[in-house]
Amino acid sequence: MGYVKVVKSSSYYSRYQVKFRRRRQGKTDYRARLRLTTQDKNKYNTHKYRLVVRFSNKDITCQVVYAAIAGDVVVAAAYAHELPKFGLKVGLNNYSAAYATGLLLARRVLTKYGLADTYKGCEEPDGEDFNVEAAEEGPRPFYCLLDAGLKRTSTGSKTFGALKGALDGGLDIPHNEKRLVGWTKEDGLEAEVLKKYIYGGHVAEYMEEMEEEDPEKYNRHFAAYIEEDLGADDLEELYQKVHEAIRANPVTEKKARSKPADAKRWQPAKLTYEERKEHLKAKLNTLMEADDE
Repeated sequence: MGYVKVVKSSSYYSRYQVKFRRRRQGKTDYRARLRLTTQDKNKYNTHKYRLVVRFSNKDITCQVVYAAIAGDVVVAAAYAHELPKFGLKVGLNNYSAAYATGLLLARRVLTKYGLADTYKGCEEPDGEDFNVEAAEEGPRPFYCLLDAGLKRTSTGSKTFGALKGALDGGLDIPHNEKRLVGWTKEDGLEAEVLKKYIYGGHVAEYMEEMEEEDPEKYNRHFAAYIEEDLGADDLEELYQKVHEAIRANPVTEKKARSKPADAKRWQPAKLTYEERKEHLKAKLNTLMEADDE
């Protein structure tokens, strides 16, 4: 066969269509998004809710979102940096914090729609898989789909820690226990392992191990825990209190914004018609005086 030269002429480039911006940036999987947002045609104008879970280096973001023509609308949101208000000041990016953030979001959404008393979820998590059941009388549970974004959905991922928190908080989310931490092919879901991760047991084990083997590294690595006077034996009780505080009052009141007394202004204030006339008169008088001289 002969060599075929591919000529990318102006006709080729005039027909070339670039991918969406967020696809080029590697931020959005549009194939997954299409399936999460496309609603059945017989459910016109019915919102299709998504549980969006995202992780950064120092924070966890959980949101309940639905897609609209103008863009996504956030119904409610919860962040790991809010957890200090509920008593958790350290370890805001681990599996236990992801669970607490998911729980906070679930209770916040249900409180907003008046479902918090009807669907209380699993108030004492024991590590077993929990599925909310519809009440005999009253509204159905709040239904949404997990949106994990571009994070790899491997077994034991923190994404499913947030999912477990939302499930125990009372949301109805389709899921499979195979992705929760503690599941193995041989034994299935080991409830004790999942319970340990919910209450920070894996962190406690690591603290004990490091304290014995390398005390200096322990003092550096867990400096924030030491400052809060937290040891390995205190974590389970701490997370129990955090969960209770979240359930007691998940909604935080927004602070009223007050306008500063001396507001900064970077552009000159627009002059009125009368002020412009006076400025013009002054300018003409100055020019006439210059001509007389």
